[in-house]
Amino acid sequence: MGIEKIDRELCNGCGICVDDCPTDVIRFDEEKRKAYIAYENDCDVCFLCSDDCPTAAIKVTSLTPRKLILPY
Repeated sequence: MGIEKIDRELCNGCGICVDDCPTDVIRFDEEKRKAYIAYENDCDVCFLCSDDCPTAAIKVTSLTPRKLILPY
């Protein structure tokens, strides 16, 4: 799965998650002063953003859907 949500109510706009993200998934909206998910599918599920978020505003899930492979 990867990054699922950034709770805009909990986000305090510190920008730690933006600095932490190695794949540039999270960006910062200067106008709203909040972080947002820009490239959801590029998340590497490293948990850096959610671990370092001081307000626990970020939800990341490590469960990845798997395709069922059946024999012919």
